Amino acid sequence: MSEILFLDGARTRAALDPHRVLDAVATALVAIGRDEVSVPPRIAAHTPHGLLGAMPGHVPGLGLAAKLVSVFVDPLRPGRSSHRGVVALFDETDGRPLALMDAEPLTEIRTAATATLSARALARPDAGRIAVVGTGAQARAQIALLAAVDPATPVVVAGRDPVRAGSAAALHPAGQVAESIEAAVRGAGTVFCCTGAERPVIRRAWLAPGTHVSSVGGSHGPELDADTVRDAALFAEWPGAATTRPPSGAHELQDLPPAREVTLLGSVLGGEHPGRRDDTELTLFKSTGHAALDVAAAHVADAVARAEGWGTRIAL
Repeated sequence: MSEILFLDGARTRAALDPHRVLDAVATALVAIGRDEVSVPPRIAAHTPHGLLGAMPGHVPGLGLAAKLVSVFVDPLRPGRSSHRGVVALFDETDGRPLALMDAEPLTEIRTAATATLSARALARPDAGRIAVVGTGAQARAQIALLAAVDPATPVVVAGRDPVRAGSAAALHPAGQVAESIEAAVRGAGTVFCCTGAERPVIRRAWLAPGTHVSSVGGSHGPELDADTVRDAALFAEWPGAATTRPPSGAHELQDLPPAREVTLLGSVLGGEHPGRRDDTELTLFKSTGHAALDVAAAHVADAVARAEGWGTRIAL
């Protein structure tokens, strides 16, 4: 009889140590860049109201896991959707199920970690002020991670609702609220775009030379205008961000000219690609998510929870 560790939402969140997640996600991104992971195409079952998606993956040394996530329209929040699910972690040598955990906090922090790693690798060393566009769960996760790893750099938050923007900004010791998205973006050296936008919320004219943009939202449409994509050096987690159609691929990276290069972030982190070419280059990392990153975060949550004695052990 095998035994599985169950982590509820609170324990999953507590076990996702931000520094360890950053390290594990970096390992997974490098493995993606070197084609060392096993991740099949995403699949989903659709209902009239939403979908249930499956994302299995294996990363050598980090483990074998699968995420089941439902994405349904939220009737209480027009224009928004709910994301609920679980991540199951398995032993990569004998296939035993090891742990079951809440997918929501895991997805939030692995996405924020990927965006943060892109900024570390691609932003100018003197980038200075950070802008976060968005006030939802992913934007809050991004701000919380920045507070944990970079509490001194000012973070300016912008969104449609000033009250929500203030609440999100309060998560960072140097957090401030901008009067508008344009005000937040102008003059920022790094911009994190974390919205559920259906149309662009960032304009090329607002971005100063040398800005780094990390876009992790836009599941329903592009967060960034076509001029920004045209002028930027492009980076992504995996080749399918540009070669597959949404929702697995990025809206912003569809129908690029054949000669247009999209560099894998893991190739920069692994030293195979130099990344930014000069201090005036506009760099854009477009995230679509990847199962290898779920594996990385699940690996950390399982290790921390077992070390702390957290969770409930269930016999199967």
